[in-house]
Amino acid sequence: MRVGEQSTDPIDQILGEVPVPAPLTPEDVRLAVRAVVVHAAEEWPAGPKCRNDGASYPCRLHRWGRRVLEAHGLNERQIDALVRHGNPFVHVPFPFVLTGSSAGRPTAPQPPRGPAGRVAAPPVRPALRPGVTGRPVAPPATRPRWPRAS
Repeated sequence: MRVGEQSTDPIDQILGEVPVPAPLTPEDVRLAVRAVVVHAAEEWPAGPKCRNDGASYPCRLHRWGRRVLEAHGLNERQIDALVRHGNPFVHVPFPFVLTGSSAGRPTAPQPPRGPAGRVAAPPVRPALRPGVTGRPVAPPATRPRWPRAS
């Protein structure tokens, strides 16, 4: 069964589709990434089944996750890449912006050039605290570090 087809599973026919929230939040996007990765296809002799709950693939949560990510701006290839990556905690930026060349987009300021036309290196911060010897300073945390999926 393809992702866009109607399921023949009796529970899917009774419960219907999980609705996509109208204003998407970052939490919705995180849950959708987790849903498509955790509820990915697994091959069985009878055909593909959901890896998490054994329902026929794609299960309700996988279809919901795909619809949310499509509403967020990802295309099929990007969603399939998330599933292949296998990390349910991978970060998808919010709001999602496509990267690529565009004629109407302003260009970013160029970095300063040093001698011989090379890009100058950014200033280096000292790795040690003043007055304390031998103890390196950890960089400030900008975002949480999630455990890697095994």
